[in-house]
Amino acid sequence: MVVEADGGSRGNPGPAGYGAAVLDATAQQVLAEVYDGLGSATNNVAEYRGLIAGLAAALELGATGVEVRMDSKLVVEQMSGRWKVKHPAMQELVDEARELASRLDDVSYVWVPRARNARADALANKAMDGGSSPALDPAASAGPAPRPAVAPTATSEVVRPASAAWTGQVGTPVRMVLLRHGQTALSVDRRYSGHGDPELTERGQEQAVAAAGALHARFTTQGVRPAAILTSPLRRARQTAAAVAEVTGAELAVRDALIETDFGGWEGLTFAEARERDPDLHSRWLGSAAVEPPGGESFAAVGARVTAERLRIVEEFAGETVVVVSHVTPIKMLLRDALDAGDGVLYRMHLDLACTSLVEFYPDGGASVRLVNDTSYLA
Repeated sequence: MVVEADGGSRGNPGPAGYGAAVLDATAQQVLAEVYDGLGSATNNVAEYRGLIAGLAAALELGATGVEVRMDSKLVVEQMSGRWKVKHPAMQELVDEARELASRLDDVSYVWVPRARNARADALANKAMDGGSSPALDPAASAGPAPRPAVAPTATSEVVRPASAAWTGQVGTPVRMVLLRHGQTALSVDRRYSGHGDPELTERGQEQAVAAAGALHARFTTQGVRPAAILTSPLRRARQTAAAVAEVTGAELAVRDALIETDFGGWEGLTFAEARERDPDLHSRWLGSAAVEPPGGESFAAVGARVTAERLRIVEEFAGETVVVVSHVTPIKMLLRDALDAGDGVLYRMHLDLACTSLVEFYPDGGASVRLVNDTSYLA
């Protein structure tokens, strides 16, 4: 299951509350929501109370494994064992959370930006406003099947940010044309290609030129001039981006956050070779965005940096059109966020080499996906 947790304090210390949502493994279905006020407390205490409530709710629903998602760097790092706990009062909360976590076979902690923790944040604010969720029904998790056909919720509604709706967005959007780079020698053999830096093949260069020509024709027809061509620092992306910049006359800028996933020890291997080398790790990696390849980077980490970069682009290029030239994982992350989908979509979405997708991101957080994986211009 997935636990999204948050807590807050209006005054720090001041009136405080926490909120947590328990979702199924795909993070698509809400199984329970819990929230309550704490009186006067600090932000950190409220954050830990949200975590504790979320873990307790997951256990009541029969969870054996949990991925916890929070926007509190402190809680995530302390619970992961990377940061020390210095305050005695906080140690008590850490111990309580760890005791609950010890009842699970597997638990991981993932930091997410606040924008991606809106559900738990809304619950925490509801608690600070004086709300309190009813207790979960222990009978809901009784029996051998921990996930009932009709999932119990601790409240009568699923709290979602209003800006996620497909209507009623506020402001003029940033129009992002997402372009995947062209073919390389590694992509020919479908090998993991992350931070390695192969150049485009002859076919890849042809694909880049074709994509650039199609975009230029589209922009000309629409009377649009892109404000910038933003590219990953890797050579295959920069070569593709250069083709677009040449025909459009737009400025090309390198954005490090658009780099592909670091596949670590799997770099250059095929899917089968990576699975043979690290069968258990490879299997877990396919099932959780929090798992890292050997010496590499998790999809959760990629998502965090791409989301932060998207927010910067929306602020910097308000109301403009930009071309974002990147790789399959960062582009999938942008589409996932625009669709307000869970991590499961990353494993079900296919993006071809040199394909284009089109997304509009609104300043209020809304989005509209208008095109995905267009390759009509490739011979």
